[in-house]
Amino acid sequence: MARRVTTPQFLSETMFVDGPSARYAYRRFGVRGGVPLVMALRYRGTMDHWDPAFLQVLAEKRDVIVFDNAGVGRSSGTVPDTVEGMAHGVIEFVEALGLPQVDLLGWSMGGAVTQTVALLRPQLVRRLVVAGSGPGPVPGTPPTPDRVWQVAGKPSNDDEDFLYLFFPETARQAGLESLRRLAESRAEVLPEGVAAQTAAIRAWGKGEGASWERLAELTLPVLVANGAHDVMVHAYATYAMSQRLPDAKIVLYSDAGHGFLFQHPEKFGAEVVAFLS
Repeated sequence: MARRVTTPQFLSETMFVDGPSARYAYRRFGVRGGVPLVMALRYRGTMDHWDPAFLQVLAEKRDVIVFDNAGVGRSSGTVPDTVEGMAHGVIEFVEALGLPQVDLLGWSMGGAVTQTVALLRPQLVRRLVVAGSGPGPVPGTPPTPDRVWQVAGKPSNDDEDFLYLFFPETARQAGLESLRRLAESRAEVLPEGVAAQTAAIRAWGKGEGASWERLAELTLPVLVANGAHDVMVHAYATYAMSQRLPDAKIVLYSDAGHGFLFQHPEKFGAEVVAFLS
């Protein structure tokens, strides 16, 4: 029987820490001790956009930190227009908290950012989880449908947009349940921030600063996961990463898409906890 999930109290407890270039908003919860898990989110997402069902599974075993990078949501500063710039924001945030080492989980755009963090500061990252993301342009990858950017680039997205982007039609009900679990009041990324993120993603997709040619340098343990029907980042990229990463585990959910981690919060949450342990 699936557990009944209510919005945890920790999702409303926002704290702030000052770095050289921004005041970062964050939430920290779960079991203290060990290496904290820092999570980096998707295009146009803020820390309000993590499904609480997924966070709840992680928090039962891990010290979890979600945050808004520079210029996003409740954080000050300016959104960088490169993935590397966003990676420096993660590093600055972690250092502002005084953390000597972290595990990283990045979903979608966040997966590109966390790969870059691990390349820039290999001693800072113990283990890496790349969810619904890729290493930049991978030869042989099927093209992204034109509709993806038409929907993702709208000034605002409704439920039908998110269902198309994150869940296959066969998982529509699971997608609706995930959307209902998200907090009613969510911070958003301002238009100028969205423009910067768009520029960063498009450059990464063209290979500018991408990790594809450098995956062999990521010698730490890496968990790469996706849904087999992801319309945003084709699952072929997940398989391709397994051919170059020295120490990787690959997980694909055959009935899911880009939002597989919210469609299967307990299963993927348990997968992450086991990997980090």
